[in-house]
Amino acid sequence: MDLLERLTSNYLINVGFMAWMSAQVIKFLLALIMTRKLQWERLVGAGGIPSSHSALVCAMALGMARKMGFDSPLFALALAFAGIVMYDAMGVRRAAGEQAKVLNKMMKGFNFNLNNIFSFSGSKEEATADEQLEKEAFLKEYLGHTPLEVLCGALLGILVAMLIPLT
Repeated sequence: MDLLERLTSNYLINVGFMAWMSAQVIKFLLALIMTRKLQWERLVGAGGIPSSHSALVCAMALGMARKMGFDSPLFALALAFAGIVMYDAMGVRRAAGEQAKVLNKMMKGFNFNLNNIFSFSGSKEEATADEQLEKEAFLKEYLGHTPLEVLCGALLGILVAMLIPLT
């Protein structure tokens, strides 16, 4: 049996991957509808609705319960892991994203003030270089999730685990 066949025969890997992929595709499509722009980063990036992390861990926890039973120690472990991941997404990672927003605002103001103070010639080349720096130097703000984003991800994961038949 080759590696791909062995991997795709694992029910837990299948439900986890399908839940994660479904969440990422939904994020991509929502971003496309809202901005009318292709944002390829939404296919793999963190943050947004639904939470792909929550979808993955909830799908795997419910998949473990379906496969091993709700009284299984492995289900208990998967459930605890899912709780920690979702708590972290709403707590630490969300706080880091909020801090990134504040730091980005500060950097925009800082760059603007520095340009005004130290720009003597005001040449077009300097402005272009400054604009390029402004585009590249900012922190990612999509890191964590709101409770609603986590809830939607969890529900998506549960749905996926229920829809994919046990193997």
